[in-house]
Amino acid sequence: MKAAYTKPFLVATFIILADQIIKTWVHQHMALQQEIQFFGKYGMLHYTENNGMAFGMEFGGTLGKLALTLFRIGAVVGIGYGLVYLIKHKYHRGLILNVALIFAGAMGNIIDSTFYGILYHYAPLFHGQVVDMFYFPLINGHFPSWFPFWGGEEFVFFRPVFNLADASISVGVILILINQKHYFKHQTHEVSTPNSEVVEE
Repeated sequence: MKAAYTKPFLVATFIILADQIIKTWVHQHMALQQEIQFFGKYGMLHYTENNGMAFGMEFGGTLGKLALTLFRIGAVVGIGYGLVYLIKHKYHRGLILNVALIFAGAMGNIIDSTFYGILYHYAPLFHGQVVDMFYFPLINGHFPSWFPFWGGEEFVFFRPVFNLADASISVGVILILINQKHYFKHQTHEVSTPNSEVVEE
């Protein structure tokens, strides 16, 4: 396999394996909702599981869970195809690497939702729960009383519990948004006119 294909998929494979190793360790060595602090009260492992999307967001009911898992599978197939397309057409290496990060993250969570229910004997195929564990409540406080909707309520940043797959997706998307002008900069193409003149678009 050419190096152009090997490197992005090696990065994706490493992230998928690391994600699954962490999730397996957490599942086997921690009780649900147990916490292990490694950065005081500002950073910890907090074992939780969710039925939904990244960062613990939910997507309603049994049918919703099945639809989400099937959508994820379709999405990761599409992302994988897109990654191969980008490599084949020699797009910017940074873009290719970031798409590889998104592909790895999507694949990591698909493994959970597709197989974990059967593997750990609590749900049928496609109905597994995604294991989350990283929690960084860096800022704790309360919204001021005059604040719309949430006035007086507790405020925590960063509240969501996430996993390595979620982080990989987020990093890939954010870097693409930041560097999109660099990744997709316009390139001139020579086009022949009916009079055989050559112009640039």
